[in-house]
Order: sequence, then C-alpha cells, then structure tokens
Amino acid sequence: MSELSRLRWQCRRGMRELDELLLRYLEKTYADSSDADKTAFQAVLALSDPELNGYLLQRDTPASEPLARVIDRILNLPQA
Repeated sequence: MSELSRLRWQCRRGMRELDELLLRYLEKTYADSSDADKTAFQAVLALSDPELNGYLLQRDTPASEPLARVIDRILNLPQA
C-alpha cells in the first residue's frame, strides 16, 4: 500500500465532517507541505478520536506547535 493510500485510509474516522476536513488537507495541501508538516499531519492522524475531534471541532488546542499549525491549516482550507 502506498503512503498516500495509507494516509487516505487513516483520514476516515467515521464522522463525515472530520473525514472531509482531513481528506481535503491530504488531497490539496499534503504533497506540497514541508517534511515537518507532513510529519505533524501523520501525528494528527495517529491521535485518538476524542483528541482529534476536540482539536478539529475547536474545543481544544494542541500543546505541540507543529500539530497546532497543521490543525489550523486543516481548519482554514477553502471549501471549494
């Protein structure tokens, strides 16, 4: 399985809104991201569902600056 396929699979979390946010970042931004941001995105995907939901629904903010930066980019991607 390629890295992109594996990441696409990990973006599926069972909550449609979150799945769409993660997949949109993967498809529109991931390839052009820095290595640090790619690593941070992979760390975002490794988070537990409650943690990820809290960050993407803006209930919590990650303490890690790289994670916070990627979460912010995910949330601020244009819809179209």
